[in-house]
Amino acid sequence: MAIQTPTMPINIGIDEKARGEIAEGLSRLLADTYTLYLKTHNFHWNVTGPMFQTLHLMFEGQYNELALAVDLIAERIRALGFPAPGTYAEFTRLSSISEPSGIPKAEDMIRELVEGQEAVVRTARSVFPLVDQSNDEPTADLLTQRMQVHEKTAWMLRSLLEQ
Repeated sequence: MAIQTPTMPINIGIDEKARGEIAEGLSRLLADTYTLYLKTHNFHWNVTGPMFQTLHLMFEGQYNELALAVDLIAERIRALGFPAPGTYAEFTRLSSISEPSGIPKAEDMIRELVEGQEAVVRTARSVFPLVDQSNDEPTADLLTQRMQVHEKTAWMLRSLLEQ
């Protein structure tokens, strides 16, 4: 990842190479989070069926939370001294979450969102070794918070599928 040349050098106790590797991991997390945001917003707009009201409101709460999260992740990348990805092309390249084709049925939307929530958790978890090795507590805190939110959301969505 190319560093932006700052006016002043960054001296936060994490060398440039480690900051770059962490920023790369956070860029993948940002891409997954943004892709999940877009998918959730799409499903909010297009959900139909007997669970419409419940899912419409639930998806709204989820995409609003994701919208706030992308800002926190991007700002952490910037604090580490690197540019945050911010285009669909970059997000498509970096994300592990696929976009839906067409408009799935409500139950399939729920399944896809569970898979997306879990994908974000896996991506966040994959960055931890770099963060731990560099003693990057602020990023560790961000990752922990994100994993808690996504694991809880996946559980809540999964519970809707139980008979």
